[in-house]
Amino acid sequence: MHEALYYEKKERKLTACRLCPKLCTIREGKSGFCRVRHNLEGTLFATNYGQVTAFGLDPIEKKPLYHFCPGSAILSVGTVGCNLRCGFCQNWSIAHGNPKTTDLTPVKLVELARLQIERGYDNIGIAYTYSEPLIWYEFVLDTARMAQAAGLKNVLVTNGYVNETPLRELLPYIDAMNIDVKGFTDEYYHDSCKGRLEPVVRTVEIASQECHVELTNLLVTGLNDSPEEIGQLVDWIASLDATIPLHFSRYFPNFEVEHLPTPLKTLRQALEIARKKLDFVYIGNAPEVGSQDTYCPQCGEMLINRTGYNSRVIGLSGSNCRGCGRAIKITGNTCLINLPQDESLLYDPR
Repeated sequence: MHEALYYEKKERKLTACRLCPKLCTIREGKSGFCRVRHNLEGTLFATNYGQVTAFGLDPIEKKPLYHFCPGSAILSVGTVGCNLRCGFCQNWSIAHGNPKTTDLTPVKLVELARLQIERGYDNIGIAYTYSEPLIWYEFVLDTARMAQAAGLKNVLVTNGYVNETPLRELLPYIDAMNIDVKGFTDEYYHDSCKGRLEPVVRTVEIASQECHVELTNLLVTGLNDSPEEIGQLVDWIASLDATIPLHFSRYFPNFEVEHLPTPLKTLRQALEIARKKLDFVYIGNAPEVGSQDTYCPQCGEMLINRTGYNSRVIGLSGSNCRGCGRAIKITGNTCLINLPQDESLLYDPR
């Protein structure tokens, strides 16, 4: 175990966690809502520090990130636990179950990421994903610092449910985030996710000023898929930056929700609504609907062609459209990893 950051010690060996908006007050011998922040004799510990449940080299498009180093791969790791409880969770077995874990230190993880590069894989860094990385905070922060020093990219795939101060401490080490905006009403967050909308909105607003951000919205049949709610989500994104990519995902029955899969008609309707105000809108897991390729919003030139998770950059010159010259929001179109010669940078300075 590893002592947690962002908590307060209280009387009678109580601890008050301040990492996320749950603000759990945790009695001695108990854990918070996320199940991985545990009070042991009045000290709060992150029990998931260095505990890995899933590990693999994934296409960056799988995160999904379509405008960040397209066509590259990234070493992806996840842990256990979550600070939301979405009834439709697609990764419930690790988020809310008790999967087997493997011990892995930040030093070892960075070494593994570098080893992928040395073996010739087009790995750009480390993605903290699969479960909720923000409740893996201490491990992610330590690893991200070392990874950045080693010339690697850091990516978060997250629900965005975190308090502002820890978010701002972590952001200098993060290159890209895909933030899952579950819906766009507080009622939906409360009833379906056991959370609130406002903290996620704040996370997106802060992160979009500091790193590359893309958003995902899983449309759950009959719960968050009305044209009105989709329109509200789109209006908010457009007010921030109309070039932020938005990925709609198709829901399939899982965990505690057994609604019918998202109708293709609903996905097409969401696409039509979003394209009126946003430059880049995608349907991630329903190829029959289309909308996986990237087109120039000004002249219509195809910029990136995608088949599944495979991408081909065909219409870009640097970060500009070859057809009309418009600047396109693509971060790291050409990804070159410059590794430092000083091997000491791999080791935790603390």
